[in-house]
Amino acid sequence: HALRPHRRSARLAGVDLGPRKEGSLAAGMTDLATLRAEAEDLALALADVSLKAQASEAPHIGSAGRRRAGTGEHFWQYRRYATEDSADRIDWRRSARGSDLYVRETELETARTVLFWCDPHPGFEWSSDLARLKSKANEARLLMLAIGTLLSRDGERIGALGSGRSPSFGATAVDRLAEDLTTDQPTSTPLPPNAASMVVLASDFYDPIEEWLGRLSPIASRCKEGVVLAVHDPVEANFPYEGRVKLSRPGEASTKLLGRAESIRAAYLQKFGAQREALRSLAARFGWRMVEHETGALPLKAATSLKQALESYTMASTSF
Repeated sequence: HALRPHRRSARLAGVDLGPRKEGSLAAGMTDLATLRAEAEDLALALADVSLKAQASEAPHIGSAGRRRAGTGEHFWQYRRYATEDSADRIDWRRSARGSDLYVRETELETARTVLFWCDPHPGFEWSSDLARLKSKANEARLLMLAIGTLLSRDGERIGALGSGRSPSFGATAVDRLAEDLTTDQPTSTPLPPNAASMVVLASDFYDPIEEWLGRLSPIASRCKEGVVLAVHDPVEANFPYEGRVKLSRPGEASTKLLGRAESIRAAYLQKFGAQREALRSLAARFGWRMVEHETGALPLKAATSLKQALESYTMASTSF
C-alpha cells in the first residue's frame, strides 16, 4: 500500500501519527464558492439548534451580556418610571398591575470580536479518501465559516487571525473570512491580536504538546476565551492497516516501511489518545474549550459543539 502519515514532528515515542492512504493535498482544497454555499446551509441548520438548558432569557452566541441595563435584546429588569424617561419607554402591561409606572430595561450587550485560524501545514490538507472525505482543513473551514456566519448576523465582528485585515461584521465580513481561510498563510503560528478577542484555532495538533504550548501561549495571554478545534481523519484514529505498509509524510520525501503494520496498532492508538488528552489539558490550562471532529462525521454535530463552546463563555460571563 502507498500510505501517508502526518506531520514533520508527529512522532510520539517512536510511533508515527497519521498513517493514511494516498490522497491529495492542496488539490483537495474546497473552492471558495462551494465553501461559502456549504457554510450557509450549515449555518441555517445550526440556527435551529437550541442549546439553552437554562432560562429562555439566556444569552445566545453573538450577544455578550454585561449584567447591567443598556442597549440589547434580552430583558434585564423593570424599574419605576423617572421624569427623564420618555413616555414611549413605559411598559403599560406591567404598569397596569398597580398605581406606579414601570420602564422595561434590556441588558447591555456589546459586540465581541471572534478570530479564526486554520493550520496551513500540508498535513492538515490531507484526506485518506478524497472521493469520500473532505480534508481535515476543509472540514475545519466549513465549521468555522458556518459559526462566523451566525456571529456576523448577530452583529459580532469576525476575522481571520493573522490575515492583516480588521475584523468586521455583515456579509462582507463573511466573504473576507472565507477568502482568508482558503488563502495560503505563513506556516508559523500568527501573532496575538492587538486587542482582546475570542479565538477559534483549528488543526490536528499532532506536533509535540510542548511546541503547541510555546506557540499558543502568546495568544492565550491576550485572548482569555478560546476554542481549539481538533480535526482528525478516521484512519488516524483507528489505524486499520495490516501487513506490509509504506508510510510517507505530506510535503516531505521521508518514508518508512512497516513489515507488519498491525504490530504497532496498540502502541499507536495509546499515543494518539495520550496526545488528545494532553491537548485537552493544555486547553484547560489556558481556560479554553476543546472540540473534536472526525472527517466524514456529520458537520452539524461538530458545529453544534463549537457553538456550545463559544456560548459557554457568554453564559458564564458577568463582564467583558
